[in-house]
Amino acid sequence: MTAAPTSARVVLITGAGGGLGQGLISEFAARGWQVAAASHRPAAQPETDAVWPLTLEVTNRAQVSATVEQILTRWGRLDALINNAGVTADGLLMQMDAADFSRVLDVNLKGAFLCAQAVIRPMMKQRDGHIINLASFAARSGAAGQCNYAAAKAGLIGLTTSLAKEVGSRNVRVNTILPGVLPTPMTAQLNEETLHAFTTANALGRLNEVAEVARFIVFLAEMKNVSGQLFQLDSRVAPWT
Repeated sequence: MTAAPTSARVVLITGAGGGLGQGLISEFAARGWQVAAASHRPAAQPETDAVWPLTLEVTNRAQVSATVEQILTRWGRLDALINNAGVTADGLLMQMDAADFSRVLDVNLKGAFLCAQAVIRPMMKQRDGHIINLASFAARSGAAGQCNYAAAKAGLIGLTTSLAKEVGSRNVRVNTILPGVLPTPMTAQLNEETLHAFTTANALGRLNEVAEVARFIVFLAEMKNVSGQLFQLDSRVAPWT
């Protein structure tokens, strides 16, 4: 049985165990949202009145569908999906294992597709909802050693613009965020030279912050008249194309 809808808005965040995921959980909860925090590993954080930790493998269609049903059963609504789950498996294309190529596309792109597909029907039924996909500057500029990652993130941009046209008539918005290089466990493994290169590529000479990106995403999730758009949140300047 589906619960009576809560008065608070409800968000599903994938990749909730990562650095940006944790920032998103904190910011959405602070803004009064009910948060379904989904990670592919068992969540370390405790359940609270506002945050419900869930284990989810985004590449598994059955798990994705079951998770969405659980959210609807618990809270009676789903107002936003943040497709934040992502992995990397860097290497030059001529040496890249096919399994690494497939895994990166499966998590970053297919996972977003499966999650979006699962939430579309309830969002269209309630005639309100917002899907926000986390892509990467690599999708715009390319990145040596990241053909798989750049391809997956570029695919997310295409998914965003196409899906926005499909569901806009039911007041469902779809947008993409390029968060920039953030101080998270994923980037902690980068060497000093690489981090310096990322820093100097920014016109402001500094990298972005998790808290600022999280604030922007929550702000965007609450907007009603923006869809099919790409928002870059650092100061790297890409050529017009």
